[in-house]
Amino acid sequence: MIKNQNTKQYDLEDRTFEFAKRVRNYVKKLSRVISNIEYGKQLVRSSGSQAANYIEANESLSKKDFFMRVKICRKEAKESRLWLKLTEPNLEDQKEQEALIQEAIELTKIFGAIVSNI
Repeated sequence: MIKNQNTKQYDLEDRTFEFAKRVRNYVKKLSRVISNIEYGKQLVRSSGSQAANYIEANESLSKKDFFMRVKICRKEAKESRLWLKLTEPNLEDQKEQEALIQEAIELTKIFGAIVSNI
């Protein structure tokens, strides 16, 4: 099946949504120490923000607006990676932390590629 550009956009919408959901579930499992609570709040915000801004980018009214929204997505994905690295997961959640960090890196690269191709 050949995908058109709109299908690809919505696949990335789904991917960013799933990332935000996985982050939320990861944060729920973190131990309740002050640093995890604070970093977790920031992590939930940044992961949700990159998903929301990508939806906004797809609904943008101009190329300039699209460009700016995607740049925000890239910034929020990078920020998510930082907060993920700063959290201290339980032993059983370390693999999920690593997987989420990898996904944040991949999303950053995808958004970066979109920005450079505009």
